Amino acid sequence: MGQSASSTTILSRRDTNHSHRSKIKSTSLSSPMHLDGTNNFQVILHGTSDFISDLPDECLACIFQSLSSVDRKSCSLVCRRWFKVEGQSRHRLSLKAEADLSSMIPSLFTRFDAVTKLALKCDRRSSSIGDDPLILISLRCRNLTRLKLRACRELTDVGMAAFAQNCKGLKKLSCGSCTFGAKGMNAILDHCSALEELSVKRLRGITDSTAEPIGPGVAGISLKTICLKDLYNAQCFGPLLIGARSLRTLKLFRCSGDWDALLSVISDRVTSLTEVHLERLQVSDVGLSAISNFMDLEILHLVKTPECTNLGIAALAERCKLLRKLHIDGWKANRIGDEGLVAVARNCSNLQELVLIGVNPTKVSLEILASNCRNLERLALCGSDTVGDSEISCIAAKCIALKKLCIKSCPVSDQGMEALAEGCPNLVKVKVKKCRGVTPEGADSLRSSRGSLAVNLDSGEPEIPDASASDGGIQDNVVDFHPIPSQVAPSMIASSSAGRSSSLKSRLGLLAGRGLVACTLRRWSGGNSSSRINN
Repeated sequence: MGQSASSTTILSRRDTNHSHRSKIKSTSLSSPMHLDGTNNFQVILHGTSDFISDLPDECLACIFQSLSSVDRKSCSLVCRRWFKVEGQSRHRLSLKAEADLSSMIPSLFTRFDAVTKLALKCDRRSSSIGDDPLILISLRCRNLTRLKLRACRELTDVGMAAFAQNCKGLKKLSCGSCTFGAKGMNAILDHCSALEELSVKRLRGITDSTAEPIGPGVAGISLKTICLKDLYNAQCFGPLLIGARSLRTLKLFRCSGDWDALLSVISDRVTSLTEVHLERLQVSDVGLSAISNFMDLEILHLVKTPECTNLGIAALAERCKLLRKLHIDGWKANRIGDEGLVAVARNCSNLQELVLIGVNPTKVSLEILASNCRNLERLALCGSDTVGDSEISCIAAKCIALKKLCIKSCPVSDQGMEALAEGCPNLVKVKVKKCRGVTPEGADSLRSSRGSLAVNLDSGEPEIPDASASDGGIQDNVVDFHPIPSQVAPSMIASSSAGRSSSLKSRLGLLAGRGLVACTLRRWSGGNSSSRINN
């Protein structure tokens, strides 16, 4: 009898649960506008409630944070409560900044009222927003900390000045292909005392030598990173570069003018620089000598600066002994070679990453580098006429700490691969590209002898290396040195689906222990209220 009653009870529960799930599924597909007036996604059937409705808004927002942009938009349509929570918890927003966006601004920023990071991007063939929409946005987003402007050609100095007065907490500004000028830029620097990062690319309002000098303003105290790209008269930023006393990173890409004199003045006033990128600039050994005054320099990228020679590299290496990463694209000029690299090897024992493009090192410098730079983990040799099997054998025998090696367009053969099979005990990845002497059989032999070693062979026709194919400089010629799995920080994993899953679990665990978690969005993503919002 007891067994029969138990079976009856189980069957009854199964029927009830099946009916409950069916009704929940039917209800969850409804539009938020067709729900009852409680604005809650709550289903009460046979005394059983939907547990998601019991979650506090902060927990729900944390879950939304772990979703992709598409999934997040879909979730916002489930019910009114989810629609509201998704909007209020979104801190990053990317909008198509076309002229007709103006009419949508009030409704957009009523829903997304917690935005702190905003991107406004316009298509080149479309008319962009002007001053009035930007001013309206600044009035509704006074807590904005990051602003990215792309191709907003209708913005003027007037709009930027008003924005600066309303958003004084701005920490990062990135603008490209805009038409406002020096007055607008100075307004930002004069009012945004918390500004830490400034990136300017193709600012069309600054075109002649009579342009008003820029900076430093109140931002001179806080600025830590300045990046200038494709500017005709970038030297009008001279006062800013000289006055940014806390500057740590300076990046100059394809900016006209003679930079030797300005770099000399900067080095006399700024002592905190740790990272310098110079690409396609008119700079010589005089400029490198000035950079050598940055005693704490750790990262140097020198790309296609043909006036720089071994003398400048040697002078810099003698004083910048903390150098960890060195990228040189010699542009096949043969002005930087063994002499400069030997100076680096003898003075920069902390070197961990070395990238050489269009430079012709020989066994002489490579052997000293391997012997003195015992922490060298990443090495790339591209477009070199002198790097052959002998040089690779030297690397295999001497570079004990090497983990990643990239060889491109060099006269290396299968014999070099055989040397790698027996050396570099810590090697985890080898990339060989456009080296005609290396055959698939040679690569397979290397794989078979080193089971845990990742070998990537791409045999193609040799081509002239081009390190400036993109804004970042070295792209096509050098494998990106991503951290190996054991070195990847947890925050770097969050972009993958598996990472989102583990991130969600950890956050929910934190919720269980502490109650509520503040929501900080990690992707530039948009809402769903308008087609203006980008994914």
